Amino acid sequence: MTAQAREMLQAANAAQIEHPGGTLLAHLERVEALLLSWDAPQPLASAGLCHAFYGTDGFPVILLDLEHRTVLAEAIGADAEALVYFYASCDRKATYRGLAEDDGLFHDRFTGTGYVPSLQQRRDFAELTAANELDLAAISPEIRGRYGPGLLTLFTRWRPLLSDPAWAYCRDVLSGIHRI
Repeated sequence: MTAQAREMLQAANAAQIEHPGGTLLAHLERVEALLLSWDAPQPLASAGLCHAFYGTDGFPVILLDLEHRTVLAEAIGADAEALVYFYASCDRKATYRGLAEDDGLFHDRFTGTGYVPSLQQRRDFAELTAANELDLAAISPEIRGRYGPGLLTLFTRWRPLLSDPAWAYCRDVLSGIHRI
C-alpha cells in the first residue's frame, strides 16, 4: 500500500525539497520508520510517511491539493488519509496546549472550525507529532538545542497520549535538556 504513496512522493519531488536534516522524503521515511519501531498500527505509520502531503502548520509546502484527498486515500487507505488530513489541518498554536485534556478543542486551520476529537485521534496525533519533531531533534543538535526545551514541555504535557516507546524515545532524545 505504501509503494503507491512512495511513487506519489517521488512524483511530487519530495526527494528534492529541502527540509531540516536533509530532504523532505528522507524525513518522511524516517518518521514512518520511527512509528513502526514504536509498533504503531499500519495506518498511523502510513500517515507518518505521508503527513506532509497537504502541508502543515509548520511546513507550508503542499504536495497534493486538498481536493485530491481521494487519490491519497486510494494509495494508503481511508484511515491513514484521515490521519494525514487531521495532522495537516491542525492549528498548532490554538490546539497544542489543550490536546491532552478530555475537552480540549482541536482547531482545523483549513476550515476554521474547532471540535473535540476522540481520544484515539488525540493519541494518534500526539504520536505522529512526537515522531515528526523527535526525528528532527535526534538528527540536529541545532534543532534540539533551539526547540528541545519546548518539545520536552509539550511531550511531558502529552504523556498520557503517548505510547511507552514514544515516551522512552522522547526521554532519550531530549534527556540532555533537563531531567524528566
